[in-house]
Amino acid sequence: MDSVQMIAHIEKSLDYSIFDVKWIPCSAKFVVIGSKPKGTGILQIYELNRGELEKVTEVEKAESFKCCSFGASSLRESHLAIGDFVGKLAIYDLERLREPVYEVDAHSGIINALDAMGGISPNYGAPEIVTGGRDGSVKVWDPRQKEVPVAHISAVGDDPAAKRDCWTVGFGNSYNQVERSVVAGYDNGDVKLIDLRIMKERWTTNVKNGVCGVEFDRKDIDMNKLAVCTLEGGLHVFDMRTQHAEKGFAQLTEKNAGKSLGSNGVISGSKSTVWAVKHLPQNRDIFASCGGAGNIRLWLYHYPDKRVKTNASGEQQGVIGSLEMLNATTLSTQPVHAFDWSPDRQGLAVCGAFDQTVRVLVTTNINLH
Repeated sequence: MDSVQMIAHIEKSLDYSIFDVKWIPCSAKFVVIGSKPKGTGILQIYELNRGELEKVTEVEKAESFKCCSFGASSLRESHLAIGDFVGKLAIYDLERLREPVYEVDAHSGIINALDAMGGISPNYGAPEIVTGGRDGSVKVWDPRQKEVPVAHISAVGDDPAAKRDCWTVGFGNSYNQVERSVVAGYDNGDVKLIDLRIMKERWTTNVKNGVCGVEFDRKDIDMNKLAVCTLEGGLHVFDMRTQHAEKGFAQLTEKNAGKSLGSNGVISGSKSTVWAVKHLPQNRDIFASCGGAGNIRLWLYHYPDKRVKTNASGEQQGVIGSLEMLNATTLSTQPVHAFDWSPDRQGLAVCGAFDQTVRVLVTTNINLH
């Protein structure tokens, strides 16, 4: 079988710090957001045109942009939700970028991460946006309602020292009109799963390092798998189908996910941050991890023969599978921290790195797995 290869098809240097990249659904265009050296926010739209990148639109705003998502937008509207460095959540119509169509002061400091869903899947719940901030809170917003979040999760008590910095958030378990959950990762290694239907914490664990990224393999199904990546190179996969009362969910840890890959193909070097994990939309068992050593790795999850076992007490426990690394490629001397798969063309991706370069990536033979 031919091996999987990820190739940098196009590279473009920019004059600002990139913080997030997203494909515009049903198009050959993508959005790049970030921060100019003078501290202003920048949004650019690029289009793939005969092997070249053509800048379509650019807009600059007063505050630096940190994170974005199209998840709560319908295909007809192309509304982009953006979180900025002063805690403002705004939604922009890409056809009219002068003023946002929705805006709210969401957090008291930087919005570290956001996720959104419900825009193109109306049968799986309302369009909502979840934000996680440096102020330690996680909030869920319905763009149809102004000012007040529909859910607010924060540390118990008023002691500021007890509030952890929330670094990453993600939606999942939204398999009908009622069910929906949020997973949040924190600077101290906590991972928390909150059931939004009953507004209760369903599960918590600690992965011993700051949590940089979390993602369910699909948002609009009964929970299946959850990938978590950390500050010091840890990559964790949880089987979310069976929860044991004491042991929680079955888990595997890939300890080499953040290490460098030498020219001889041998993994070596000290641990570096794994900044993000992104599942392939067309095959949820394949995902990319983005490393602090400037690399991207493609992983394939193999399910075990049986996903559930019964222990001596008669209780059911999950059984974890295994990870196979399909490909590893080094793109930059600086960390790759922003990544997005095209929802329309399998294997096409875009990424942003700390070297202020955006890259369009093509993955070959990925449909064989």
